[in-house]
This record gives sequence, structure tokens and C-alpha cells, in this order.
Amino acid sequence: MKDKENQNRSSSQSIAGKTGRRGMKNEGADRRKYRLLQPPCGLHCIKMNDIGVRIGRETIIEHVNLHIHCGKLTVIIGRNGAGKSTLIKAVLGEIRHSGTVEFRDMRDRSIQDLRIGYVPQQLNIEKNTPTSVYDMFASYISNVPVFLKRSRKLAERIQSALSLFEAQELIDRQLCDLSGGELQRVLLSIACDPVPNLLLLDEPVSGIDRNGMELFYRNINMLKKNYDLAMILVSHDLDYVERYADSVILLDRTVLAEGPPAKVFAGDEFRRVFG
Repeated sequence: MKDKENQNRSSSQSIAGKTGRRGMKNEGADRRKYRLLQPPCGLHCIKMNDIGVRIGRETIIEHVNLHIHCGKLTVIIGRNGAGKSTLIKAVLGEIRHSGTVEFRDMRDRSIQDLRIGYVPQQLNIEKNTPTSVYDMFASYISNVPVFLKRSRKLAERIQSALSLFEAQELIDRQLCDLSGGELQRVLLSIACDPVPNLLLLDEPVSGIDRNGMELFYRNINMLKKNYDLAMILVSHDLDYVERYADSVILLDRTVLAEGPPAKVFAGDEFRRVFG
């Protein structure tokens, strides 16, 4: 399998937990759209065509073909080492891969730019770091150095974005003082400013207590109902997957099964992987 850069996909990415942002700057109209409710139209489709990743001679994933629709929560499940996070990195363009990722408007079949938001499994924060939630958020959405005088307009925008995930009271807290659930809500806020076409969530609830899990899935449901975006979640929490997922993908180097949770969980491939 020949690896190649994903050169034919134009995208902008809001990557929470990364230093810097790739792709086009999100300015002007994109920023003004952030708070506007735009329920899913069901007419946008993200298509993965024969995605594969090799590292040296080892095949990590191969022949991954998926259609992801707006207004849906698609959950990727599988054993450890099945290639779930690798697929996420391939979609982000962080690793070399074969195949393509397309964002289509099904009304006229046109290919459009794909804006991606990303929440990682964890964010390494040094103990006693003085960086606040405001500082980190502002560094993603503004070119003005955060050590200069705080902009009231920028602070209002950040406060508004945080409020979407019930995190507005965290704006002045230091990152090192946040709980896992609080940090997760901050990262969600950053990843959704502006609201992306595709939100990628790589085990974002790892290490979070039950109350935090419930709040996370309430927030995901809120996004699904009120905004025109698709979501892909990597998860090991099968009880929550069964309750909240619209579609499940069972991955083990390639797609073994996909469909509604009940169908996938009742299948032979699921029993073979999970026993």
C-alpha cells in the first residue's frame, strides 16, 4: 500500500490541547456563526475512502471506508491496539496515510472545505503552571499575545463559548487546578469555536467520574440536536455507547461491523472481539 500525504483535502482544524492550529484561520463570518443555532440538515456527508496507515512494514489500519452524517454521533469501539486513535490522527492529517477524506454537500454533490474540531484523550499540564483558561483559549482564537491587556470583547466571546458547556465560571482558573471533567469542558469549548463540520473526540472521558460522564453525554446530545455537525467518538464505555450512539463502528485494523448499537453488539464479530 502506497502512503501519501492527504493533499487533496482542504481543511481547517481547531485542535484542543495542541500548540497551534493547522489550516485556514477561522475569522470573520466563521466567528460570527459560532453562537447561531443551526440544527443538522442531514445533507452533509463526510466520506472516508479506503483509509490506510502503515508504519514501516506494519499495517496499522487498512481499507477503512465510512460515511459519517451530520446530526449523528458515531462511536468507534474495539480492543486496545485496534487502530482507533490512528484513524483519528489520519482524519486530522497528523500522520501519513493512503485514501482520502471528503466533505460533501449531498444537495449538489459538491466537495467543500472540512473544518475539524478535536478533543484529545488527555492534555499534559505541568503542575503550578500559571496559564489560565482564558490564556489558553485566547491563544487559539486571537493573534494578540495573551500577556497584553485583556480584551473585553475577546473575554466576552470566550465566556460565551464556555457557557455552551456550563464552564463559564472557569475562565479565570489556572489549568493545573481543573478537574478532569472541568478540563474536558474547556477543551470542548475550544474545539467548538467556531462550530466545526466534524468533531473528533478521542476517549475524552478517560478518568472522569460518573457525574462527569453524564454531563459529557448531555453536552454531546445538545450539540447533536442544535448544531449542524457530525461527531466521531472513540470510547471503551460500552454501556454509554449503547445508550447514546446513533451508529457504532467496530474496528480491528479494518471495519469489522457497523450500524446501530443493538445490531453491532449482537453480532458475531462483537462477541469475537469482546467475548
